[in-house]
Amino acid sequence: MPYSSFDRVFDRITVNPQQMNGQPCIRGMRLTVRRVVEAVSVYEDRAELFREFPEIDEADVKQALEFAAANLEDRVIDVRMA
Repeated sequence: MPYSSFDRVFDRITVNPQQMNGQPCIRGMRLTVRRVVEAVSVYEDRAELFREFPEIDEADVKQALEFAAANLEDRVIDVRMA
């Protein structure tokens, strides 16, 4: 089933408690959003990324990144030096 966060529906992100320990996955596959985000950071060349992960496409990558950003906690940390 698609996942929604706030007003955004993530139609390529699925969450199934009986798959991958309930971690958000790409289109019901055993490929987690976390793994896709990690892969984007490792493969600078998208063509290489898609050769390594032929089951995903650009829309999957885009939505995985949007999902990760939408689920990060916005928090301001004061790092001023005293």
